[in-house]
Amino acid sequence: MNGLSLSELCCLFCCPPCPSRIADKLAFLPPEPTYTFVEDEGSKFSISLSERAEWQYTEREKESVEGFYARTSRGNRIACLFVRCSATARFTILFSHGNAVDLGQMSSFYLGLGSRINCNIFSYDYSGYGVSGGKPSEKNLYADIDAAWHALRTRYGISPENIILYGQSIGTVPTVDLAARYEVGAVVLHSPLMSGMRVAFPKTKRTWFFDAFTSIDKVPKVTSPVLVIHGTEDEVINFSHGLAIYERCPRAVEPLWVEGAGHNDVELYNQYLERLKQFVSVELIN
Repeated sequence: MNGLSLSELCCLFCCPPCPSRIADKLAFLPPEPTYTFVEDEGSKFSISLSERAEWQYTEREKESVEGFYARTSRGNRIACLFVRCSATARFTILFSHGNAVDLGQMSSFYLGLGSRINCNIFSYDYSGYGVSGGKPSEKNLYADIDAAWHALRTRYGISPENIILYGQSIGTVPTVDLAARYEVGAVVLHSPLMSGMRVAFPKTKRTWFFDAFTSIDKVPKVTSPVLVIHGTEDEVINFSHGLAIYERCPRAVEPLWVEGAGHNDVELYNQYLERLKQFVSVELIN
């Protein structure tokens, strides 16, 4: 913790709630919403995308995208999206996306990814993102994924062994939290972080009682197979986070360390899709 000013040290050790507030400020960057939900019959919605969502398919392919709302235990109404990518999919991915995007911006990626690895994809917007109500916070993150999980289980009748939890960046935080409480088919942690303090202050060696997003302490409780993916040149969450998380996973499979990749370009490397395909269609089946 070298180089901290007196006021920063005071803030850390004399007013403990401060770092988690800092973490919330650092962690959540909801964009201007890039979509709206348009009511169809019943409680189903179709998605209407703005130009900023950069939809890369035809209007017809939008028909495989179904929206609805779920209510969290903390009273927020969150937007959920089910993307039917494959008629023969065994697995559905419950995807918790990164920081500065919403469901609109992710929808093309979901359709492309699911089609290529033969999975359906279910995702949700955190409180305060997209058309979800409430404000982003650590507590809301955990309530949000809980609501998404229960919606996926009850609305679509998908059993836990056929669900793959996938978290990217800040999305690894609720993913680890849920995976530590439920056994699922598998878990993918893409650019995970150990904890908020360890991102903000890389020399932090232990978990302080006021830390936020403490995935490093929850990961040993994850009983499902875990694939960790991290770019070696990640400028936002250092590669050391991925390594440490991998080492603490009881059932980690061979990780994917993408040489030269940063925080936001791992998906552009060929190994990314190859490793996911191998994981989903070979390792999880055998």
